[in-house]
Order: sequence, then C-alpha cells, then structure tokens
Amino acid sequence: MQFGVFSVSDITRDPVSGHTPSEAERIDAVVRIAQKAEEVGLDVFAIGEHHNPPFFSSSPTTLLSHIAATTERLIVSTATTLITTNDPVRIAEEYAMLQHLSKGRMDLMMGRGNTAPVYPWFGQDIRQGLPLALENYNLLHRLWREDVVDWEGRFRTALQGFTSTPRPLDDVPPFVWHGSIRTPEIAEQAAFYGDGFFANHIFWPKEHFMRLINFYRQRYAHHGHGTEKQAIVGLGGQAYIARRSQDAIKEFRPYFNEAPVYGHGPSMEDFMESTPLTVGSPQEVIDKTLTFREHFGDYQRQMFLIDHAGLPLKTVLNQLDLLGEEVVPVLRKELEARRDPEAAEAPTHAARVKAKYGDQAPRQPRPNANRGDNVTGGSPYQDSQ
Repeated sequence: MQFGVFSVSDITRDPVSGHTPSEAERIDAVVRIAQKAEEVGLDVFAIGEHHNPPFFSSSPTTLLSHIAATTERLIVSTATTLITTNDPVRIAEEYAMLQHLSKGRMDLMMGRGNTAPVYPWFGQDIRQGLPLALENYNLLHRLWREDVVDWEGRFRTALQGFTSTPRPLDDVPPFVWHGSIRTPEIAEQAAFYGDGFFANHIFWPKEHFMRLINFYRQRYAHHGHGTEKQAIVGLGGQAYIARRSQDAIKEFRPYFNEAPVYGHGPSMEDFMESTPLTVGSPQEVIDKTLTFREHFGDYQRQMFLIDHAGLPLKTVLNQLDLLGEEVVPVLRKELEARRDPEAAEAPTHAARVKAKYGDQAPRQPRPNANRGDNVTGGSPYQDSQ
C-alpha cells in the first residue's frame, strides 16, 4: 500500500492572514511539501496540470524532475496529465525522460482535467474531449511499447516509422493511472490495458465512486489481466488534522468557508458527512480512511489533499508531521492486516522490471538503424526496397 499527498497547485488567498502567495512562493512551498512527504515516511507526491490562473503547475515534468533530484526514494507522479490537450508524442518523450532522471521513481495519471477553456488554448474542441482522451492514450500506449510506430487517427497527423525517444527505462513503460470522476469509458480503457484506475474521491459520495470502481474491476477481469481483486485502484481523500478534533474544526473552518472549490456551499459538517473530507484528530482520520476499504475493497494507493484553500506552508508541514507520525503508520498496519492475499501489490518500477525479466538483466535500448527515420518519416530501407 502506498500513501502520499497531491497538490492541485492553487494559489489562493489565506482567509486568516489575508496573504496571497506569489507564484514563486507557492512553487517553492510545493517543493518543500514533497521533500517533507519523504522525510515523514510517505511514498508518493503528485502534482496536477493546469494552464491558467490561479494555478501554477503548467509544466509537471520539470517540477517533478527537480523534486526527484532532491529526494531519494519518493515516487513522483501527476494528479492529472492532460491526455486531451497534450500531444501523445510529447507525453511519451517528456515522461520517459522523467522516468530516466528519477531512476524509475515515477508514474503518471491520465485525465481530461476540469478546465473547459484549456481545449481551444491548445487547438482542440472540448466536444471531442472523450474521443481525444481515448485515441491519444491508445497512441501513447504504443509509443512506449513499439520501437517503430506507424499510426493514423482523427486528431493529429499520421506517424510513419516514428520512434519516440528516449525509450522507456529498462524498456518498461511508466505505470499509468487513469483518473475519472464520472466517465465509465475511461474506466473501461484502464481495464482494457491492465492499467490502474484512480478515483478522485473528494467531492462526491462514496456510492458514486463505488459504481465506477466496481465496473473497472469487472472489466479488468474480463480483459484477462487477473481477478477483480487484483485490479489496481487508487483513491484520493481530504484531511485536516489537529491533535484535538475541536481544534481541527476551528482552524480549518475559515479555509473551508472561503475555498473556491467548495466554499459558500454546504456546511463543513454536511460536507464531511457526505464526502471523504475528514477534519479532526489523527484517530478520526484513521477511522474514516479505514472505511474506504470497506466500500472499495483492497486498493494500492491512498493520496491526501492537504495544501489547498490558502493554507500556509507551516500549517501544511504540520499536517504532514501528523500524517506521517500518527496516521499513516497505523493505516499501514491495519490495512495490511485486513488485506486479502489475492490483492495486487502497489505498482513500482522495480516490481514491473522483475515481472518482465525475472532474474535476467533488463533490455537497455540503444540507437539502432532498424528503428525507422524520424527525419524523413520513412523506413531506413525505403529506398532499397
């Protein structure tokens, strides 16, 4: 079981102090949060992708490569990589490079995002969002697994004899999660390829995500990747922790009330009742998180959102101390004790290399004349045939 934190990279006014951090302050803060996550024993840090204010994470691979360089064991990931508005060739190149630089300590989550204007900014039509997501990932999947790709589709120019570089580390592509909050076609795509399915699990009641996850598990087994119990599931969650429940509620209330994403709506108490949000003591966070397994079965990754809504860096670092020292150790022990032996292990690069090669040395791709010609787009033997 992997535990981590993710950030949506919002730059939000602190309703208590009145301070709005600069982009530089928030970028530095997120790097510190990721480093602190490793210090307190968490496994994963993930960042979203946005191309508009009030967010700063327009270049996830650049940020994550820096974080990987300043940590030793932390897995770096994305909370969303926009499969719709990023060209799949660029995704293949950029994340393969990140895989090399991090020595395999990375994966990524594909998603369509939740910002409608991003589509025309990158020359796409939001009405084609789902077909774009499906076609682009189908191409990306091939680019990481075939040394030479010939391809033609609806939404980009055709490829002839194309080789994406660098090739994946150890010739094992990065692990991919497919994130969705409402679309069964994305769950089906994750199941078809045997990839992971990540349920955001923040704004909606558990019943909503139970339907998607159960569907993904059924289709995962249908496509022959294993049993339903062996499907690879990740969950999001939100928490604000203080040693005493009443302090947590008092401290977090102004941030909740003013948060752009859920402020000015249901009360914090109503939101906690109907969603995974936990505001309380470490034990309360433990108790509520343990119910996730009851609802969704054994799963492989639990991510918490803790740095949003204008919370100052000092407060977020304190949250990480409580999460790492008092919450996650108990969750690891309890979830492991309850885990079905048939359930899959959390995906790691080392485990996937082992599964592919066993005790043999992994293949390390090298330049090869048989790989096609990215200059002319043709075969190296085209003129002689």
